[in-house]
Amino acid sequence: MIARPIAALAAALAFAVATPLHAQLPATVDGAPMPSLAPMVKLTAPAVVNIATRGSVEVRGSNPFMDDPFFRRFFDMPEQGPQRRQTQSAGSGVIVNAAEGLVLTNAHVIDGAEEIRVTLQDDRSFNAEVVGTDRASDVALLRIPAERLVELKMADSSAAEVGDFVVAIGNPFGLGHTVTSGIISALGRSGIAPTPDGYEDFIQTDASINPGNSGGALVNLRGELVGVNSAILSRGGGNIGIGFAIPSNMANSVMAQLLEFGEVRRGLLGVTILTLSPDIAEAYGVKETQGALVSQVMSDSAAERAGVKTGDIIRSVDGKQISNANELRNTIGLKRSGDTVDLEIIRDGKKRKIKAQLGEQATPVQVAAQEIHQGLAGAEFETLDASSPRYEGEAGVLVTTVAPGSPAAQRGLRPGDVIVGVNRQKVTNLREFQQHAQGQSLLLNIRRGNATLLLPIR
Repeated sequence: MIARPIAALAAALAFAVATPLHAQLPATVDGAPMPSLAPMVKLTAPAVVNIATRGSVEVRGSNPFMDDPFFRRFFDMPEQGPQRRQTQSAGSGVIVNAAEGLVLTNAHVIDGAEEIRVTLQDDRSFNAEVVGTDRASDVALLRIPAERLVELKMADSSAAEVGDFVVAIGNPFGLGHTVTSGIISALGRSGIAPTPDGYEDFIQTDASINPGNSGGALVNLRGELVGVNSAILSRGGGNIGIGFAIPSNMANSVMAQLLEFGEVRRGLLGVTILTLSPDIAEAYGVKETQGALVSQVMSDSAAERAGVKTGDIIRSVDGKQISNANELRNTIGLKRSGDTVDLEIIRDGKKRKIKAQLGEQATPVQVAAQEIHQGLAGAEFETLDASSPRYEGEAGVLVTTVAPGSPAAQRGLRPGDVIVGVNRQKVTNLREFQQHAQGQSLLLNIRRGNATLLLPIR
């Protein structure tokens, strides 16, 4: 009589052992809910959009002789108009003003676009109008005719710290909304963007950022926009845990000018500056190791009118500490022309306060190389920005782009080259370059990094 209950119990135990057990996390721990980013993501993700662009580029033939008018005339070949190839690209954007339909993205996302299509998380799609772009900071502003939008509030990126948790939201590889998390790995990164003379103050993060994430949102745990995803450091095109975002304060400053002027009218102090390294400080006989050292003051500039002198050390602008030349350039470059700034300088070991009313940076004028010489076709030039610490006040003509396979590329010209002379004549700007670049053959004197070379163009 007792055997049956025992047998039933044994069978129940055997069934329990045979049945797989599934571990389940508790809904709460000590009465507190399990941490999750889901509530924040649900609020912020609808403000991140997909951006698809269409455009076209000029395609040159595989035979460079076909681009030579003399060759075509000699062999009685007909003139060939430029061929164009259709292009498509995808990226991301962030809605920053729902009432106005304003979308913040990267300038490189829409570069060369003839049609821009913005798709929301709810699958609504709109053609976008370009409000303005600023290649120097890689910021662009779009407008879409949409209602019922969700916007992201901008954080004060100057309050961000290394170690803060952040979330990247975008559309990598065209997959649609993707959320990745990480921390802020570093602040104030520069020398990242491909443009040789851009304004950079990147936030570095290990949150996964991949192609297509460009223009997307980097948000803090309060759901505020702390940065606009812009670039990655990668050897194979994928993420290796080093991504970069434009700080929200920089993006907001550029956006305000794009809204008001359709362009960025940067302030100009008119100085050539160097980062105050220990070696330079010793050479100048100063004890300071933080700041931007003025190595030259341009004539009739805002700095000259304010009384800034060569050898001054600029320590702060409007109360913001300046630790190196790049910080000063970014700080001044993101202010508007006509703004009055308070400078704290050190001269002969003593602190001084100076007010300066900023001038306006000249808008870079680009010129197509074929207007100068057929052998330079495929390249574009502009007068070098002498205020850039990257070139330490060097004057010349900057090679901004060189099309792959073009005559200029075949002759060895590279983006970032600085032309300082042509046909044994010194050149400091585009006008002088065009003036001295005469004849069927050119001899260019080029600065490439720390090297100087002569490049014949025929």
